[in-house]
Amino acid sequence: MDTIKGLREYIGTAKYRKAMGLPEEVCEEYKLLAQGEYNMNYLFTHPVSRRKFLLRVNCESQMHLKNQIEYEYHALELLRDSGRTPDVFYVDGSLERLGHGVLVMEYLPGCALDYRKDMEAAARCLADIHSVPVSAADGLLCPKEPLRAILEECEDMVKVYMDSPLGNPETKDMIRRLLDEGWERLVRTENCRGYRCCINTELNSTNFLINGGNEGNYLIDWEKPLYGEPAQDLGHFLAPTTTFWKTDVILTPQETGEFLEKYAEAVEGRFPVDGLRERVSTYIPITCLRGVTWCAMAWVQYQQPDKLIFNESTHKKLEAYLSHEFLKMLARDFFRIKADF
Repeated sequence: MDTIKGLREYIGTAKYRKAMGLPEEVCEEYKLLAQGEYNMNYLFTHPVSRRKFLLRVNCESQMHLKNQIEYEYHALELLRDSGRTPDVFYVDGSLERLGHGVLVMEYLPGCALDYRKDMEAAARCLADIHSVPVSAADGLLCPKEPLRAILEECEDMVKVYMDSPLGNPETKDMIRRLLDEGWERLVRTENCRGYRCCINTELNSTNFLINGGNEGNYLIDWEKPLYGEPAQDLGHFLAPTTTFWKTDVILTPQETGEFLEKYAEAVEGRFPVDGLRERVSTYIPITCLRGVTWCAMAWVQYQQPDKLIFNESTHKKLEAYLSHEFLKMLARDFFRIKADF
């Protein structure tokens, strides 16, 4: 726990221990379970109830929010009735005793999603989450033009790479061409205005916990939820920049189509799915741009010696996503433009 300065002292504070029903003296053990780019997660067993919990420490906000951990907590509260997300029990975004936000949620078992075996389980899980009634008044961020919002986010992220002397000039040119194509597509595309709900926006395979069958499958890691349409979530889930992140899988058009059929069936009429396939096909290439530009930004950050969280598998994937071979594949197969750069 010493990686996070002050965390060992924080878990001994009366506020935290009383809220979690813990004994006055620290007798539970916290073990690092997983770390992403912006959060560190510690597993502990409650010494009284023997129930397992996850202590989540937020180190930075992707969304540039001052109340990042509280925003995540609120989204999980909204989705409690889905049966597909972890229950939350404690949140502290004050930053007073610790310079980071803290969240405690239940620990859920399961394995990362396998794109070759678990697509029906993922479809049912997402359909249940997307079916939870949520309104624009529930406090989630809601971009008026989601496609434009993604492209603007891409431009903000890629600027870090473009302005860095460490960036490869040829790679900069390739990313710029893909971004320009994305903006041209926006002009040619009507804004997506489908049914809206709470969407995750970061549907990586490791954010799923799969236990087999139709029940006991979950979606965790809700640091970047929006009030948006399911097509945006599904576009992220199916995009090659997502599937390739923790695996070596890039879905075929047939596999993508089969998943969308399973998803529509799992919705069971709880919300309209007319035109879903067309809207998803609009989001997929734009999502690819988001993945590539995030990698470009992160690549520069990974060159800094004082980076708090350093993930070796992420470091390797950053190199892969910025390779000329990968960028040419995106141009050819997902933007349908000649990869002559």
